[in-house]
Amino acid sequence: MSVRLDHGEDDLAEIHEINVTPFIDVILVLLIVFMVAAPLATVDISVDLPVANAQPQPRPPKPLFLTVRRDLTLALGEMPVAPDSLGGALDEASGGDRKLRVFLRADKAVPWGDLMQVMNRLRSAGYLELALVGLEATPPSP
Repeated sequence: MSVRLDHGEDDLAEIHEINVTPFIDVILVLLIVFMVAAPLATVDISVDLPVANAQPQPRPPKPLFLTVRRDLTLALGEMPVAPDSLGGALDEASGGDRKLRVFLRADKAVPWGDLMQVMNRLRSAGYLELALVGLEATPPSP
């Protein structure tokens, strides 16, 4: 509540105006917080993906990424996973839903045979819905 001091009267009158400065300060602080937090919400494993020219598909709200790094180590989301415990880690991450699509990311230096071994492990664990992830190809300039 604002008060106007007027030396002419003994009575203090109320000013019926809203002070928006604190509101703007709060909005700016929230904007900065979200600008800092948004990049942290993405997958942060460095992989050199090959380029694909397929039509991009809509992304599910909470995708399940399995990453095969250059040194053939596996990561589910951002957590490292041993190849022998891949099935259990997938069950835990998906809540036992084996119909959930697994997005497989692999470095382009990973040999095809090693990638097939990972895909065979996914199939033997019961995860048959699989999507391969690649970079979108940029159209050639005319």
